[in-house]
Amino acid sequence: MQLVVARIGRAHGIKGEVTVEVRTDEPELRLGPGAVLATEPASTGPLTIETGRVHSGRLLLRFEGVRDRTAAEALRNTLLIADVDPEELPEDPEEFYDHQLMDLDVVLADGTEIGRITEITHLPSQDLFIVERPDGTEVMIPFVEEIVGEIDLEEQRVVITPPPGLIDESQAIVVSTRDEEAAAESGAGSSEEGSTEPGKDV
Repeated sequence: MQLVVARIGRAHGIKGEVTVEVRTDEPELRLGPGAVLATEPASTGPLTIETGRVHSGRLLLRFEGVRDRTAAEALRNTLLIADVDPEELPEDPEEFYDHQLMDLDVVLADGTEIGRITEITHLPSQDLFIVERPDGTEVMIPFVEEIVGEIDLEEQRVVITPPPGLIDESQAIVVSTRDEEAAAESGAGSSEEGSTEPGKDV
């Protein structure tokens, strides 16, 4: 099975290094020297990692045969893809591969069905579950500890505790412009009454 483990970013320096956006919890395993990775687009690869280092919090890689900035820049936005055994599990029991989470049922703590995971989006700040609801609409669930309370692979389900408005927009606490205008008008009316009858007790 193939998993996207990184996306190539900008060229760094003049010796063929590139920055990469890491999309795996095990970069030392998937993106170490000697790793041979397929690519998307396929015509760019396969690419063999020659060296890797961290610079200013970003992972920098250099690939065999890529020796200058021009060649490195030509790789920009290429996805790096690793072959992974479907039975392989992350060493950390709190971590999961994307394929383990796909198609899991998403429910509330009381068992209320929300939908099923159809896609996982990896953002710089956090990961998102794209959940298809029974009516065909989609909802995005941030994959964070405060919301995702339990992942049970045996039961094939994810238990979430969403904040108000995440699942049901009608529960969101929103002050509309109309409400704000009404409040302002009400406040203005009280002020005018006070100015015309300064001696009146309210």
